[in-house]
Amino acid sequence: MSNWTTVTDFLLLGFSDTRELQILHFVIFLAAYLAALVGNLLVITVVTTDHHLHSPMYCFLANLSILDLGTISVIVPKSMANSLLNTRKISYAGCVSQVFLFVLCSAADLAFLTIMAYDQYVAICKPLHYEIIMNGRACVQMAASAWAAGVMYSALHTGNTFSLPFCHSNIINQFFCEIPQLLRLSCSDAYCRELAALAIS
Repeated sequence: MSNWTTVTDFLLLGFSDTRELQILHFVIFLAAYLAALVGNLLVITVVTTDHHLHSPMYCFLANLSILDLGTISVIVPKSMANSLLNTRKISYAGCVSQVFLFVLCSAADLAFLTIMAYDQYVAICKPLHYEIIMNGRACVQMAASAWAAGVMYSALHTGNTFSLPFCHSNIINQFFCEIPQLLRLSCSDAYCRELAALAIS
């Protein structure tokens, strides 16, 4: 019989206990979050409203802005709330969703960067065939495949991480739920899972 306890929440230890530094952390993260929010929303708005920008490159760029918004919105607000409310807790479900959404946005981001590189390769190396190769249907299929790859990759990593029993501690030495930190909290040997994560990457 095992001596494992069920983890219901985690403690995030990313920043200082000093109240003044917590307020400073909140202000700095708020400024950075608002700047990223405004910048990305501006890119999305310009690309969607200006019909001259309805080309593959700009559509992919708008998707990158959406993913950037997703990435920062998954991590930063919880960190700011913890600093402002002087708490370190995140629920188990909150940690699962944070890991899933963060990995989804990060993986889809990399997929879109790869697609954009291919788009530019076609534009430079096959300029006369560009309109045929990068037609609207191809762009939609590429964008959908990037999002699908992000979802599948995230589901694999999240399922792999949270299928482990956590018994060493519930303290994460980071300001958000991060897979390497979570693997350190596992009761079982996570070496094979770490290798699987690297292989999938």
